[in-house]
Amino acid sequence: MNAIDLTPLYRNSIGFDRLAQLLDSAMSADTVTSGYPPYNIEELEENRYGITLAVAGFEENELDITVEKGVLTVRGKKQKEEDRKFLHQGIANRAFERKFNLADYVQVIGADLSNGLLTISLVKEIPEAMKPRTIAINQRSNVLEHKTDKQRDQAA
Repeated sequence: MNAIDLTPLYRNSIGFDRLAQLLDSAMSADTVTSGYPPYNIEELEENRYGITLAVAGFEENELDITVEKGVLTVRGKKQKEEDRKFLHQGIANRAFERKFNLADYVQVIGADLSNGLLTISLVKEIPEAMKPRTIAINQRSNVLEHKTDKQRDQAA
């Protein structure tokens, strides 16, 4: 198993524990992961994203979308169908679970199922307190001054 030493990052960074956890989980994840269902992740605009999953054969009530602790999870579970006798079955209608790690301030704003494609809309909304702001520079008269004992005696 490969290991990444994040010690240099911790020397001058604070609050990146989640990043370290993401790297650890990515390194320890099985190298063979299911490619089902296939999906796309796209940037629609600045701070707007979309995830599209190919879920042909699934209906709305067979799909479940949840967000918990920064992880978006999409699950699909087929309802029981009557016994069917296939001569060839090339359409995968099996249960699945896909997880996507969301960055801070990324919110799921909706989902749409159309023509066998599940599209999940996301937006990154940075709070006002986290946005860059300009700091005014005060005039010299407001700056604290250090006076020596001699200067204090002269002022008195």
